[in-house]
Amino acid sequence: MAVIQLNDDGISVRGCSYIYAPRGQAGEYSPLAANPYRGCGHKCAYCYVPRVTKQDRGEFNAGAVARGGYLTNLRKDAVKYQLADITEQVMLSFTSDVYNPTDMSLTRPSLEIIQEHGLGICTLTKGGTRALADIDLFRPARDAFASTLTSLDDRFSQKWESGAALPGDRLAALKAFNERGIFTWVSLEPTIDVEASLAIVDATHEYVDLYKVGRVNYVEITKTTDWRDYTLRMIDKLQALGKAHYIKKDLQPYLPAGYHNPLRVAQHH
Repeated sequence: MAVIQLNDDGISVRGCSYIYAPRGQAGEYSPLAANPYRGCGHKCAYCYVPRVTKQDRGEFNAGAVARGGYLTNLRKDAVKYQLADITEQVMLSFTSDVYNPTDMSLTRPSLEIIQEHGLGICTLTKGGTRALADIDLFRPARDAFASTLTSLDDRFSQKWESGAALPGDRLAALKAFNERGIFTWVSLEPTIDVEASLAIVDATHEYVDLYKVGRVNYVEITKTTDWRDYTLRMIDKLQALGKAHYIKKDLQPYLPAGYHNPLRVAQHH
């Protein structure tokens, strides 16, 4: 049997591309990731993924398409991670959403394969209660469930994320996973409206374990928002509520000197 070698990051297996270590902004979210689909269907106006995957935005927004031969190749990678005794969470996903509105055929089997080979799972989604189809797979001691939230207002959400589940549906999913004892977290990236993001924390802190806070990029409000004021207001609120949080690199220049801001915290109970 071939010797399993790790990349320089010490956590990803050399030669694997179906379970991999994300880089850049994505790397701030999770040490490992997997992407079963191309395209999405949530039609988020701010989404940067078509640039990364070199897809026409119309094609990307048309809906998720299952990657050919994906489960076979995912299993091959998962075997190698198991042989390397890597047990970290694998996050699904960065270049699509596994609870998208068009095709979830690979979602459950992907989660099962990852778990069968000793790894944890984490899903980050705007699909809301569509995720409840797999809630039975999530283990309190190993796994996490996360949702991206930009506003609590339906009209705001429909303007920016016209194909995604409405905010109330996402909150319902977070509550359901929390009630099952699953670690939950919220991505406050992108922050499109400062007051909206602050209000999300007020509304969700009783059933959300961790917040990951970023800003919006590639739109005009990136240049006009007072990101220092937002960052300081957000950390004041999170500290007052005693909530674990991570401030992403785009906002880290505004943190107080020496502020404790760990990149990785245990995303399980």
